[in-house]
Amino acid sequence: MTTTIAFATLLETFFTDRLLRQKRASPHTIASYRDTFSLLLRFTQQRLGQAPSALALDDLDAPLISAFLDDLEHTRGTSARSRNVRLAAIHSFFHYAALRAPSHSGLIQRVLATPSKRYDRTPIAFLTDVEIEALLAAPDPHTWLGRRDRTLLLLAVQTGLRVSELSGLCWQDITLGTGAHVRCQGKGRKERCTPLRKDAIDALRAWQREEQSPPEKPVFPSTRGGPLRRDGVAYLLTKHAATAQQHCPSFHGKRVTPHVLRHSAAMTLLHSGVDSAVIAMWLGHETMDTIQVYLHASLELKQQALDKTTPVNGKAGRYQPDDDLLAFLKSL
Repeated sequence: MTTTIAFATLLETFFTDRLLRQKRASPHTIASYRDTFSLLLRFTQQRLGQAPSALALDDLDAPLISAFLDDLEHTRGTSARSRNVRLAAIHSFFHYAALRAPSHSGLIQRVLATPSKRYDRTPIAFLTDVEIEALLAAPDPHTWLGRRDRTLLLLAVQTGLRVSELSGLCWQDITLGTGAHVRCQGKGRKERCTPLRKDAIDALRAWQREEQSPPEKPVFPSTRGGPLRRDGVAYLLTKHAATAQQHCPSFHGKRVTPHVLRHSAAMTLLHSGVDSAVIAMWLGHETMDTIQVYLHASLELKQQALDKTTPVNGKAGRYQPDDDLLAFLKSL
């Protein structure tokens, strides 16, 4: 399969047949893969001087793929983590090409041998209780945008919804009566329900009375009436974080993204003593291994572990129960 038409057909059927029909990939996966190949084809056009529709599969060899990945990092400032996401999309295509174009198995195997790049893993960023209060106080309650933004931020830090799940919420996904909860479909097409606390219920009821929108309309619309986009949520969060910084100095130097709010929800649950399995279910994680990042980031839990140890030169103590009156005061 070396003709121009064959390559174009191969790429088209990868999206229409493999991703959409066979794997039923989510719109977010489709968009990510689409962006990857748009960038790759533009890079190849500049490097080889050929239009994307005129490219052959042989043109996309391992050296060109490596040059493309290096260009993402050096020219576009792409992080190693994002670079690996682009490489995963390319690998997925070449796994499909191995079935449809076996005559190119040598080229395909060389591309598939391109390794992911290792990167430094830093502790996750999250907001403390004081920072969350400052952030929720930042939106102006006297304006429509302020009331919308505060409700959105409150729901985000309590439920830990992903930004795509949050912006895609419709009123029919929210129950505010008995057993109040929000329902969403996350990664892997898994549907989950997340309970709501009283303050979030009150905020959503007030916002619902103001909006008076039908069930199929978005909970958090843009000024044009459509659902908020990912960049819109990021913009309003950056704006309110800058306002919160004026009253909470710890915001200085901290980059607050929508995913930081998700991390903050997880850390709040963890510090409240919620079991890791429940947190994984709450956030819609595929496995419990993902929860380990929160354990590593929690200095409070590490301090609690340290407090239970005995100094090297100290004497091991024996537990003595508190006096009944002191125990009562401690429980308050």
